[in-house]
Amino acid sequence: MDLSDPVILARIQFAFTISFHIIFPAFTIGLASYLAVLEGLWLYTKRDVYLRVFKFWLPIFAVAFAMGVVSGIVMSYQFGTNWGPFAERTAPILGPLLAYEVLTAFFLEAGFLGIMLFGLKRVGPKLHFSATLMVAIGTLISAFWILSANSWMQTPVAYNIEPGTGRFTPDTWMGVIFNPSFPYRFAHMTLAAYLTTAFVVGGVGAWHLLKDRANRGARVMFTMAALMAMVVAPLQLVVGDLHGLNTKEHQPAKVAAMEGHFESKEGAPLILFGLPDREAEKVHAEIGIPKLGSLILEHDLNAEVTGLDAFPKEDWPYVALTFWSFRVMVGIGMLMILFGAVSALQLFRGRLYDSGWLHRWAVGMAPLGFIAILAGWFVTETGRQPWVVYGLMRTADAASPVGAPGVGISLIAFVAIYMIVFGAGTFYLIRLMGRTPEIEDDRTLEKGPIRTAGVNPGPAQEDGGRE
Repeated sequence: MDLSDPVILARIQFAFTISFHIIFPAFTIGLASYLAVLEGLWLYTKRDVYLRVFKFWLPIFAVAFAMGVVSGIVMSYQFGTNWGPFAERTAPILGPLLAYEVLTAFFLEAGFLGIMLFGLKRVGPKLHFSATLMVAIGTLISAFWILSANSWMQTPVAYNIEPGTGRFTPDTWMGVIFNPSFPYRFAHMTLAAYLTTAFVVGGVGAWHLLKDRANRGARVMFTMAALMAMVVAPLQLVVGDLHGLNTKEHQPAKVAAMEGHFESKEGAPLILFGLPDREAEKVHAEIGIPKLGSLILEHDLNAEVTGLDAFPKEDWPYVALTFWSFRVMVGIGMLMILFGAVSALQLFRGRLYDSGWLHRWAVGMAPLGFIAILAGWFVTETGRQPWVVYGLMRTADAASPVGAPGVGISLIAFVAIYMIVFGAGTFYLIRLMGRTPEIEDDRTLEKGPIRTAGVNPGPAQEDGGRE
């Protein structure tokens, strides 16, 4: 990796900013749906504990949502500064997709977010629940458009290339939006967001159960998170397998790098661990299971599996990062499945709230969903290289003619500012999660912003507006 290369620096800068950005939308996608479920349970059962847990997570959602918006704005500017040729050539396709995300999802979220945060006592429970549902739906719509755009870059279809300019123009919008990899990516990412949120909620609930096993709010959090792990984690394994088979069909070089297969062979093993060496074109210290790779990829123990030797070396992805990121993602996924199975056993035994070791395990699992999401995105993006539009436009041709010093200085500035701003925001989120559930705080969001010291309410605001 040549750090004097402006293209490498531009890729590092975009990877750094998107790594910070993606964890917040993933968390808010899951948390918005969780809040909608909590409020729906409160309206249906009339149990006050659901409302109290809703109020516990509401300010956390507000802060995470704001951090996601701020971190996302930065990324859009990089298209014009570091990736000008890419933006110019793909604008007729990616521009409308990103605009649809703003016009549908972001406007929907922004329109109902204020009611969700401040309006429970102002508009009534049912209308407030409708606003919460709209925000939750808005987060899913946002993921829909963003993943559609990214999936088109991975599996470009339904396009024309203008002679002379080389610009990509849409042939049919339905073909562009619902490109071959989109359904799998959307399902995989949505489930990942739900699992990530579930383990954060479960970890927070477990933390409070370790201090007080009788805390009703903590019990609700831990129970709902455990149920999500029991159901969604195995489902994610199935969806991930389907996604992998789709990737093998459309991006076989990526799958070869993920699996560490440098040579095409029949009865290929499933390589569990090893040290991929791109130059030597082999995996050192390989530990694998014979023929299982062929069974997983081709559903036949003796089938031939395509290796990287089937492609020109200049078209190979960065094998080591793709290989290890894939194993981190899958390893965390298997750990989530195991946690769900153990939680199901403890629930059946009636010991879900009495198992301190399980609660400590849940606390340790809390951040792993974010790591799995980042690892999955590293697989997706590094495995696509050296293409920015797969098979059509190389990353080297997509970069702006900006010198390494300019890109490097802006990268350093990003790192410094992000560590301060988002470090403080993350610290504040952890502080909010550390509050004991079910204790009312006089400064709740539904009462509006806290008044600045020394500023007194006007006459119309005193006594609820009564003289």
